[in-house]
Amino acid sequence: MSDRKYRHRGYQDDDRDRERQQRERPKTDGVKRYDGAPRGRGLGTPTAVAFKCARCGHELADPKIDKDTTCTSCGSALHSCTNCSHFNTGARFECQKPITARVESKTKANECTFFKPKAVRDLRVKASPDGPTDPRAAFDALFKK
Repeated sequence: MSDRKYRHRGYQDDDRDRERQQRERPKTDGVKRYDGAPRGRGLGTPTAVAFKCARCGHELADPKIDKDTTCTSCGSALHSCTNCSHFNTGARFECQKPITARVESKTKANECTFFKPKAVRDLRVKASPDGPTDPRAAFDALFKK
């Protein structure tokens, strides 16, 4: 495989090359990213966790959601699959929990017992500044001994 121009695997490769590559592959340290951890943009920045309507994005102050709760902004049902933290379009029945039947409408209210409000990280929240807020005081603080 090393005498070819490209490193893509093909029909000419045999199992020995594959086994050698697996042995040479570095092992990960086993650190798993926890669910909901920020990745990429926003990594390490202070964020606030909030519940927002999946349809309009309106932030709700009280995350306690009953089966008949609706959004105050758009009127859509909040106890729905799209507002649930277990909602996953790639999973079976589009839910990460072991449900027995598919929920027909993901945006309408349902009586799912696994419902957990989806917590969204608000990246717009700015941390309170530790230093002086006055630009002149901040400049003077740079050269202070």
